[in-house]
Amino acid sequence: MVEKPKAPAAGNSRANTKKELPEHLKAYKHIWVMLELERGVVHPVSWELMGEGRKLADKLKVDLCGVVLGAPGTTDGAVADCFGYGGDVCYVVEHPSLSDYRNEPYTKVMTELVNKYQPETLLLGATNLGRDLAGSVATTLLTGLTADCTELDVDAEGSLAATRPTFGGSLLCTIFTLNYRPQMATMRPRVASVPLLTPGRTGRVIRHDVSLPEEDIITKILAFLPDGTTNKSNLAYADIVVSGGLGMQNADNYQLVRDLAGVLGAEWGGSRPLVQKGWIPTDRQIGQTGKTIRPRLYIAAGISGAIQHRVGVEGADLIVAINTDKNAPIFDFAHVGIVADATKVLPALTETFRKRLALAATRSAAE
Repeated sequence: MVEKPKAPAAGNSRANTKKELPEHLKAYKHIWVMLELERGVVHPVSWELMGEGRKLADKLKVDLCGVVLGAPGTTDGAVADCFGYGGDVCYVVEHPSLSDYRNEPYTKVMTELVNKYQPETLLLGATNLGRDLAGSVATTLLTGLTADCTELDVDAEGSLAATRPTFGGSLLCTIFTLNYRPQMATMRPRVASVPLLTPGRTGRVIRHDVSLPEEDIITKILAFLPDGTTNKSNLAYADIVVSGGLGMQNADNYQLVRDLAGVLGAEWGGSRPLVQKGWIPTDRQIGQTGKTIRPRLYIAAGISGAIQHRVGVEGADLIVAINTDKNAPIFDFAHVGIVADATKVLPALTETFRKRLALAATRSAAE
């Protein structure tokens, strides 16, 4: 009888892949967060990352550092808020060529900063800008990058544990960059909360000068044309969201979702199959391949709640699920579950809320 060899334990398998860090990488230290400044405004995901970065820095007993790139005179507000949101150090690079995002100069500057100041971990938001920049910087630094993370942590050895959906969103996996520095990751907006702002908190500012001759940059900004699209969604930052899934049965019934959202002053959205069927536009998709949301109230009508959707909504304060299938996965993480036909429940909710809100408005006016 031949005994089959046992598979190595997960911990041992991982330990066997970790090598001694090269001597020149052992000096890398501290947690960096790229503060995404575009047209004078810092993207909220940067502050969410500062909150997560603070937790990592405290575990490792190192500094939390922000990095701000922009045109001269545009970075002061971001620097002040960097400290207000928990930063210890802020690296600032101001140059006319950084007034608008372009991959080439931003990659050059970030690469130069990392090589000089040697952070152990570099975090960016999984926005259009962050995704574009992170891939380029990881390539120039010859290091690893974990994209679209939903959770960040560090292990006892200081290795970044970056968790993200995989296999089409059907599983969550945790990825380690064991033998390279810096460790890099992008995190999706709204998977973490924004920490409390502490006005007046200060820290150390390090200003770094760079040489960026405009004639050496291939791409040029000819003009800025803002997107004039109307009725754009604000799902990621809405307080109340109502969404629908295939349980709405047809495109006409989806109007019931919009009706309830209208009464509540809420945003409306849906699951990926509704986008694929053309019932709702792409920017209204909620889930792993759509928007991640953290509303105070989330009403999911006719949505099964597969992990692809769960990843996008589990940060909500209160989840109300309506589904005819009592075994639907969404009931595993919803706070309130209603086993019923959403096409019948939604009109009743809409009418009830309409009457209650009208009564409340009348009482308020009388007072």
